[in-house]
Amino acid sequence: MRRYPRGDATRARYVREWLAANTAFRRYVLRELRRRGPLRSRDLEDRATVPWRTGGWNDGKNVGRMLDALWFGGEVAIVGRRGSQRIWDLGERRYPVAEPRLPEREVARALLENQLHWCGLARRDRFGFGFDGAPAGRERALRELIREGRAVPVTVEGIPGDWLAHAEVLKREFAPRTTLLSPFDPLIADRAFTEELFGFRFRLEIYVPKEKREFGYFVLPILHGERLIGRIDPFFDRRAGVLRANAVYAEPDAPVDAGHDVSAALRDLAAWLGAREIEIAGAVPAPWAAALRG
Repeated sequence: MRRYPRGDATRARYVREWLAANTAFRRYVLRELRRRGPLRSRDLEDRATVPWRTGGWNDGKNVGRMLDALWFGGEVAIVGRRGSQRIWDLGERRYPVAEPRLPEREVARALLENQLHWCGLARRDRFGFGFDGAPAGRERALRELIREGRAVPVTVEGIPGDWLAHAEVLKREFAPRTTLLSPFDPLIADRAFTEELFGFRFRLEIYVPKEKREFGYFVLPILHGERLIGRIDPFFDRRAGVLRANAVYAEPDAPVDAGHDVSAALRDLAAWLGAREIEIAGAVPAPWAAALRG
């Protein structure tokens, strides 16, 4: 947070320039939080001198962009929610800002170990980075983790590369299950990695025109044991209390006997959403049809 928005990435440069152009706006937001906080974003005025313009759906949402930038930098904190609205306050009231800073070596080690533990398995050169690149001492910290047995060299059958796994993850007993993944789930967040490791190509089609979508608006991949075997295009009609599956797709090598497990995962989603009914509205794989429509 203290380093934000340092770095050479296009996004970091834009944020730096935008904050510099909106110094008075930034001061106003911090002053209001100090005087009246905690507050919702709607409690603050849009006093941007230069509006946010990156070509995305956040264009013009200047109060939200300012709060996010200050949040990433640790100057403000999310301290609660009121419905779907975040509640904001000064970071100094919520974060341990008075604590001494960690040495760079400890920062690098913590970043490496936490990220490897989070992803479980990764190429040596694909983890242990912040938004602004590699921390100082990254390679030394990585060698220490390997020497201590925290990061374990492994081989991934059929995929070349210098791979590492976290020791604690390797010790866990595998507990297979069938579930539906959010499009933002960490397992599939890195699309290229997911395709390489699982042979599963996934793209988010929210911003794709309807007539050009391959699978649907908010498609959920199906995790079955250690495999990604298909996807579901769901829609929750809140007014009617119906979870509608517009279509169910199976990968070419998906197990034919997975229908009951996929159906159970769909029921779990319905229960979580509070749906009273499930409707299979579109096509389903023939081997799973009886289980899904039963």
